[in-house]
Amino acid sequence: MEPSPEADLLSQAGLPAEAISAWAESWPQTSDDYAGDSERFSRFWLLIAELRGMLPPKPRRDATETAAAALLARLGSESRDAFLAAHVESVYRALTQDFAIHVRADDLAFAAASLVPGLVPTSEEVAAESEQAQRDKEGLEIDQGIFLSRVLEHQAAGAHLCHAMLLPRQEALDRLAELSERGSVDLGAATVGRIGRASFVTMRNPRFLNAEDEGTVDAVETAVDLAILDPDTEIAVLRGDTVEHPKYRGRRIFSTGINLTHLYRGKISYLWYIRREMGFVNKMFRGVARREANPDEICGDLLEKPWIAAVDAFAIGGGCQYLLATDYVIAASDAYMTLPARKEGIIPGAANLRLPRFTGDRIARQLIMYGRRLECDSPEGRMICDEVVPPAEMDAAVARAVDGFTSAGVVSAAGNRRAFRVGMEPLDLFRRYMAVYAREQAHCHFSPALISNLERNWNAQQRQA
Repeated sequence: MEPSPEADLLSQAGLPAEAISAWAESWPQTSDDYAGDSERFSRFWLLIAELRGMLPPKPRRDATETAAAALLARLGSESRDAFLAAHVESVYRALTQDFAIHVRADDLAFAAASLVPGLVPTSEEVAAESEQAQRDKEGLEIDQGIFLSRVLEHQAAGAHLCHAMLLPRQEALDRLAELSERGSVDLGAATVGRIGRASFVTMRNPRFLNAEDEGTVDAVETAVDLAILDPDTEIAVLRGDTVEHPKYRGRRIFSTGINLTHLYRGKISYLWYIRREMGFVNKMFRGVARREANPDEICGDLLEKPWIAAVDAFAIGGGCQYLLATDYVIAASDAYMTLPARKEGIIPGAANLRLPRFTGDRIARQLIMYGRRLECDSPEGRMICDEVVPPAEMDAAVARAVDGFTSAGVVSAAGNRRAFRVGMEPLDLFRRYMAVYAREQAHCHFSPALISNLERNWNAQQRQA
């Protein structure tokens, strides 16, 4: 029998005939038998991993070896997608005890690696990949994107996962008494403190102009949880702390978005995007869920507060995305906003879903796809910013806004927020968006274009981590 084109390429790459034959003979097809398919597909994926392990490390591969690795990755991903198309509900039920427990997306992905070996990478495999520069990674985490996309695509499983990600973090619950006693909690990369009737969340990553990375995401989410859970406040404020950069030393900066230096050096995991977008950003937009209650807008029950964002200097990338999830934006007159997704090579969170509601479709596309910059003090900027004041008046403007929101009480705030959401972005619409985002962001995160974009637009090779 003539070898298949796939087997022939693997042979040309120097892989052993016996290993190629074992892999080819294990090629599975989906059926109605979840247990049997799990066993058959798992064997196929583990043989793919064995073959890939016989190739040289990615930086040392020649053209044929590179093509062989790409073939193995593509066939692995296609077969995982086919398996999940047939069995995602069975997988999700097994991981959540028939929807009885809520499991966060990152824990869910790693638990799936144990449930069906080879379906997604293990935590050990991801940890080993994290030691590599982004350009030298195999892209194993793409399979986490395929898995989460299929979960989110499934209406019941996806809604259940959205619920899990809206629950407060355990650290927030553990430190709520400290907030009640002291009026503030220091979480390192973020603080939350009570001033009058407002909870102030301050983002802190001073060396990187308050950029977002693996060291900030959990702290900010915990701070957001605490701000919402605090029974002694009625509103929350999001602001950036002062920074160390010589150009801005001692000045507040809102946020520069994702830490591009860390991204280039491989220190941002794929799951970081999911934790961020389905975690604290969505919590600002929707509130914190209760474990026993449905969080959707029609019959749901969330604990939520209005959010004010105070934009000092600039809101870049993820910083701009925050503004789309808040209720009132105050900006300094010299501040600006950008969503430089084109120059980074990634999808800017839920901005593609939310930004057109503010600016209309054409301006949204200009920001996301063509790198347009919006001055806060411009007609287009004021489509996002509710109030623009001189930089020296930011503190006073924030205080006025807090007083304005709370002076007559905010009893109707949650009801009005839900009424807006059910018309603009109900939870099920967000779930469907995230099903696309989970898959596409995984491919973007490991695209060669991302590396070339960072080198061309960010001078990433010269940046110090």
